[in-house]
Amino acid sequence: MKDKSLRLSDIGHATRFGPNWPGKRCLAKTRRVTECQRPAITGAGRCRLHGGRSTGPRTEEGRVRISAANTKHGRKTKERLAEAKARAQANREIWYALKTQIELAIRDGYLPKNYRP
Repeated sequence: MKDKSLRLSDIGHATRFGPNWPGKRCLAKTRRVTECQRPAITGAGRCRLHGGRSTGPRTEEGRVRISAANTKHGRKTKERLAEAKARAQANREIWYALKTQIELAIRDGYLPKNYRP
Protein backbone atom coordinates (compact mmCIF):
# COMPACT_ATOMS: atom_id res chain seq x y z
CA MET A 1 0.00 0.00 0.00
CA LYS A 2 3.00 2.32 0.46
CA ASP A 3 3.63 2.46 -3.28
CA LYS A 4 0.03 3.36 -4.11
CA SER A 5 -0.42 6.07 -1.50
CA LEU A 6 0.19 9.66 -2.53
CA ARG A 7 1.79 12.24 -0.36
CA LEU A 8 0.13 15.62 -0.20
CA SER A 9 3.12 17.29 -1.91
CA ASP A 10 2.95 14.84 -4.84
CA ILE A 11 -0.65 15.61 -5.76
CA GLY A 12 -0.70 17.50 -9.04
CA HIS A 13 3.10 17.61 -9.25
CA ALA A 14 3.21 16.01 -12.70
CA THR A 15 0.82 18.57 -14.19
CA ARG A 16 1.57 21.60 -12.05
CA PHE A 17 3.90 23.23 -14.58
CA GLY A 18 2.64 21.52 -17.73
CA PRO A 19 2.67 22.92 -21.28
CA ASN A 20 -0.32 25.19 -20.64
CA TRP A 21 1.07 26.82 -17.50
CA PRO A 22 0.80 30.63 -18.00
CA GLY A 23 3.75 31.68 -15.83
CA LYS A 24 7.27 32.66 -16.86
CA ARG A 25 9.65 29.79 -17.70
CA CYS A 26 13.39 29.62 -17.09
CA LEU A 27 14.33 29.06 -20.78
CA ALA A 28 18.02 28.47 -20.01
CA LYS A 29 19.80 26.11 -22.42
CA THR A 30 20.00 22.61 -20.94
CA ARG A 31 22.51 19.85 -21.60
CA ARG A 32 20.13 18.44 -24.18
CA VAL A 33 20.30 21.81 -25.98
CA THR A 34 16.63 22.44 -25.28
CA GLU A 35 15.11 25.22 -23.22
CA CYS A 36 14.51 24.57 -19.53
CA GLN A 37 10.80 24.46 -18.76
CA ARG A 38 11.02 24.96 -14.99
CA PRO A 39 9.33 28.03 -13.53
CA ALA A 40 11.58 31.07 -13.24
CA ILE A 41 12.24 32.70 -9.88
CA THR A 42 10.67 36.16 -9.78
CA GLY A 43 13.21 38.87 -10.50
CA ALA A 44 16.00 36.53 -11.56
CA GLY A 45 14.47 35.19 -14.75
CA ARG A 46 16.00 31.72 -14.22
CA CYS A 47 15.04 28.68 -12.17
CA ARG A 48 16.92 27.70 -9.05
CA LEU A 49 18.96 25.14 -11.01
CA HIS A 50 20.17 27.70 -13.56
CA GLY A 51 21.25 30.52 -11.27
CA GLY A 52 17.99 32.08 -10.15
CA ARG A 53 18.97 31.80 -6.50
CA SER A 54 22.47 33.10 -6.98
CA THR A 55 23.21 36.40 -5.27
CA GLY A 56 26.70 36.75 -6.66
CA PRO A 57 29.95 37.25 -4.77
CA ARG A 58 29.66 39.18 -1.51
CA THR A 59 33.30 39.89 -0.63
CA GLU A 60 35.73 42.10 -2.51
CA GLU A 61 37.99 39.09 -3.06
CA GLY A 62 35.09 37.17 -4.61
CA ARG A 63 34.20 40.08 -6.90
CA VAL A 64 37.81 40.33 -8.11
CA ARG A 65 37.91 36.56 -8.71
CA ILE A 66 34.69 36.63 -10.76
CA SER A 67 35.89 39.66 -12.72
CA ALA A 68 39.17 37.91 -13.54
CA ALA A 69 37.35 34.74 -14.56
CA ASN A 70 35.03 36.64 -16.90
CA THR A 71 37.74 38.75 -18.55
CA LYS A 72 38.60 37.38 -21.99
CA HIS A 73 40.75 40.28 -23.14
CA GLY A 74 41.52 43.82 -22.04
CA ARG A 75 39.65 45.71 -24.74
CA LYS A 76 36.57 46.54 -22.66
CA THR A 77 38.06 47.31 -19.24
CA LYS A 78 37.14 50.53 -17.48
CA GLU A 79 40.64 51.91 -18.00
CA ARG A 80 40.62 51.18 -21.74
CA LEU A 81 37.16 52.70 -22.17
CA ALA A 82 38.27 55.82 -20.28
CA GLU A 83 41.35 56.09 -22.55
CA ALA A 84 39.16 55.71 -25.65
CA LYS A 85 36.84 58.48 -24.42
CA ALA A 86 39.82 60.75 -23.77
CA ARG A 87 41.22 60.06 -27.27
CA ALA A 88 37.82 60.75 -28.84
CA GLN A 89 37.56 64.06 -26.96
CA ALA A 90 41.07 65.05 -28.09
CA ASN A 91 40.17 64.16 -31.68
CA ARG A 92 37.03 66.29 -31.47
CA GLU A 93 39.04 69.24 -30.17
CA ILE A 94 41.66 68.85 -32.92
CA TRP A 95 38.96 68.60 -35.60
CA TYR A 96 37.19 71.70 -34.22
CA ALA A 97 40.47 73.67 -34.28
CA LEU A 98 41.24 72.50 -37.83
CA LYS A 99 37.74 73.37 -38.99
CA THR A 100 38.06 76.83 -37.48
CA GLN A 101 41.42 77.36 -39.23
CA ILE A 102 39.94 76.25 -42.56
CA GLU A 103 37.00 78.65 -42.15
CA LEU A 104 39.43 81.51 -41.40
CA ALA A 105 41.59 80.60 -44.41
CA ILE A 106 38.52 80.58 -46.67
CA ARG A 107 37.35 83.90 -45.23
CA ASP A 108 40.78 85.52 -45.72
CA GLY A 109 41.08 84.19 -49.28
CA TYR A 110 43.90 81.66 -48.77
CA LEU A 111 41.61 78.81 -49.80
CA PRO A 112 38.88 78.73 -52.46
CA LYS A 113 35.28 79.25 -51.24
CA ASN A 114 34.27 75.76 -52.32
CA TYR A 115 37.15 74.06 -50.41
CA ARG A 116 36.10 70.79 -48.70
CA PRO A 117 38.50 69.03 -46.31
